[in-house]
Amino acid sequence: MLRFLTGLVFLISIFLFFSVYISPEFFPYAGLLTLLIPPLLVINAILLVLLILAGRKLALVPLIAIIIGWKFIGITFQLNSIPEKTEGLSVLSYNVHLLNYTKDGQDRKTVTQNITKWLQDNPSDIKCFQEFYQDYTTPSRNAIKALATDQGYEYSYQVIDGNIKKRSYGMAIFSRYPIINEGRVFDTRKNNGVIFADIKVDKDTIRIYNAHLESMSIPSEGLSDLDGIKENYRETLRKLKNGQVVRASQLGVLMEHMRNSPYANILVGDFNDVPYSYTYFSLRKIMNNAFEKAGRGFGFTYNKVLFFLRIDNIFYDDILEIKSFKTHREVDYSDHYPISATFSWEKPLRKVQIQDAD
Repeated sequence: MLRFLTGLVFLISIFLFFSVYISPEFFPYAGLLTLLIPPLLVINAILLVLLILAGRKLALVPLIAIIIGWKFIGITFQLNSIPEKTEGLSVLSYNVHLLNYTKDGQDRKTVTQNITKWLQDNPSDIKCFQEFYQDYTTPSRNAIKALATDQGYEYSYQVIDGNIKKRSYGMAIFSRYPIINEGRVFDTRKNNGVIFADIKVDKDTIRIYNAHLESMSIPSEGLSDLDGIKENYRETLRKLKNGQVVRASQLGVLMEHMRNSPYANILVGDFNDVPYSYTYFSLRKIMNNAFEKAGRGFGFTYNKVLFFLRIDNIFYDDILEIKSFKTHREVDYSDHYPISATFSWEKPLRKVQIQDAD
């Protein structure tokens, strides 16, 4: 029985370890199955200990599975040292939830004031926002004035919906350095999309991509108890499956755009996908992940019931060197936590050709 169980766990583990390279466009449920990778690693570890204590050579089987799946441990948890002081180009990414996220008992106006004050005090050279809300009709809600022009930042604001001269929401990139080019890769006319800005840093130019991929559509409020889980799980699975397929399609458009970029790329944003996903591993093939290289702990970025999700990321090209990374879990003004990283590079900065990830 133990031999059968060990073999079965091994086969399932190997299949799941390699399923992250299968596009959900071809196998829609691949992205859902990969969510089982963390518990499978734990099961393999338990089997390894039990078989070693029993003196069984069969212990080699879970050991091999753990070795093959070791990369998943690194993308889940890190123990990088925290530098005392960092210098370089600092980049912040934050899904600000329209700048008015509230929890029970919180006053919406106070929350907006708090997040605005924190963002004004944050010293990052480049600030990227998803679900950014702009209101030109109400001085207290004029976020571009408060966070960009009054703070000495240039900005690129791409509207997804609303009246550009009155009230709207979309995605924004703020920069202390000159923005010499800007545009959008795509948008869904809902609340998702990818924009970019070419930023002149001294004599070099860096392209910043700000991404907000298709939502996971998880009704977290309905999953707060057992009855909610029973009631919502079928609909949740359907939405998760559909989201995986749409993100795979969006990812193809984004990666093609990055391949044609004339500059070194930094990609930030809310990817709405966990690290055990086709989205994450496709990007990981061609770029480095800031959390993996300089993060510490689990790096969870979701500020709701499903707190164990890391769906916000910063990716960067090889030619750049990361100095620091931080998840600002003390900042709970949105349903996401902000993340930031600092980069340096040898000058002059030269573009490294992105290879096809296929």
